[in-house]
Parts: sequence; structure tokens; C-alpha cells
Amino acid sequence: MHIMSFTILVPDYNAGIAFFCHTLGFEVVADIDQGRKRWVEVRAPGAQTSIILARADGPEQVAAIGEQGGGRVWLFLHTDDFARDHAHLLSRGVTFEEEPRHEPYGTVAVFRDPFGNRWDLIQRT
Repeated sequence: MHIMSFTILVPDYNAGIAFFCHTLGFEVVADIDQGRKRWVEVRAPGAQTSIILARADGPEQVAAIGEQGGGRVWLFLHTDDFARDHAHLLSRGVTFEEEPRHEPYGTVAVFRDPFGNRWDLIQRT
């Protein structure tokens, strides 16, 4: 078994696609109009796990945008070349909360996506 996909709440489908595809370099796996909502699925090239972008519907979901991790880093973007991808993300307007640091498990730096979710960019040792 493996995790097939998980959902991230976004304020707007196109904003989600812009971040994941144009900023991170993911690809759209599916974008299916279902009437009042869309099935939007994105995935990093070569990955098995995809992310379903769900447009928040109602005040409770809107309040949860960017808070699905309860303020913690809960998304981990693995890289095989930290310096390259850190520089790429900076060039795409991503703001890091800290300078890269070296931990026993790898090189890491925390950033927030445009929706408020906290991520680690990480190259494992």
C-alpha cells in the first residue's frame, strides 16, 4: 500500500494550480469540471502521490485554509539538490522563514505556500 493522494484546501482552483504547477513545477494530472466544483489533481513529476486541490466551501473550510497542519510544518518537499531548488523557489517568489540549516537528517529550510501552509524543503542525508 501507499498513500495515493491527499487534499489541500485552497481559496481558488486556479490559484492552487498556479502555485503547484508554475512555482513548484508539478503537473496537472486531472482537472475535471463537476458542475459546482472541480476535481483538480496535481503531482510532482515521477511521484506516486498526488495532491487534490479542493476549493474551500463554507466558512469552516475557508478558516482552515493554510491551517490544516495546525501551524506546524506538515508538508515535506524532497529534493536531490537543495541549493538548486532553494534558488529556484526564491526566484519564483517563495519566501523562506529561515536560512537553510543542516540537521542530522539533512539540509532543510521552512517556507510557506501562498495559502499559509508550512513546508520543509529538504534534502535527506
